[in-house]
Amino acid sequence: MSLPVLRPAVAVESSPDGVVTSLPEPGHDAVRRHRLALIARGRPARLAATVAVVLTLVGLNVADHVLGWDTMWLGPVGALALLAFARWQGLTWHQLGLARHTHARGIRWGLGVIAVVAFVYLVGILLPSTRTAFLDVRYHLPPAGALLTAFVMIPVGTILLEEVAFRSVLWGFLSRHARMWQVVVGSSVLFGLWHVLPAMASATGNAAIGSAVSGLGPFAKVAVVGGTVLFTALGGILAGELRRRSGSLFASVGMHWATNALGVLFGVLAWRLAA
Repeated sequence: MSLPVLRPAVAVESSPDGVVTSLPEPGHDAVRRHRLALIARGRPARLAATVAVVLTLVGLNVADHVLGWDTMWLGPVGALALLAFARWQGLTWHQLGLARHTHARGIRWGLGVIAVVAFVYLVGILLPSTRTAFLDVRYHLPPAGALLTAFVMIPVGTILLEEVAFRSVLWGFLSRHARMWQVVVGSSVLFGLWHVLPAMASATGNAAIGSAVSGLGPFAKVAVVGGTVLFTALGGILAGELRRRSGSLFASVGMHWATNALGVLFGVLAWRLAA
């Protein structure tokens, strides 16, 4: 089989209104030849690369929650390794949601989501009926500890790896095999399953969750894990839709930081109000 004529590399992606656009992807001839060679290897090779990414995520999850590796170095190292593999496999920065021309739009979307989540959380802690949902003993912290957790530990130890893994690298690989809605759903289901192991401790860490499942006896942990997977998968769909509409990873990063880090900050206030 003869190879097609080599032309300047372009990144092709559909915009939210369905219009297909081509964006220039500068690079050296060696990089373009490598990408062309990867395309010539066909669908089985691309599928194998996608499976390799999924298995890598399984390994990272086990290293974090079973082996107890420190996420403050595991997150950045894992994210860089995934990005390096994606680039080696021919994915462009545009396919990874990190093209420079999308940064401003992604940041605008992200800031908008942060504002919305902050308003919802504020209402939640002001209402006594919903305030208990914020009383998580893991985040019963002094103000300095809460700020460190919200602005350093969560972004570096959690958000960096998860966003690069699910809304950037895995997203890019799945887009080679599936339609966009299937990419959103597939990455979100895997994102939900990613939270099975951390969900094991949720029933004892959060008073509201513990009381909600207290009557289920031996099935309480199953209910917590199932509910966590479902909730995070739905959150993944919303984050994926932000990623799709903005074309930028920064939009879903904003949502991820808002739901996690603002939960810690508003949790501090909730504990003070409860006292």
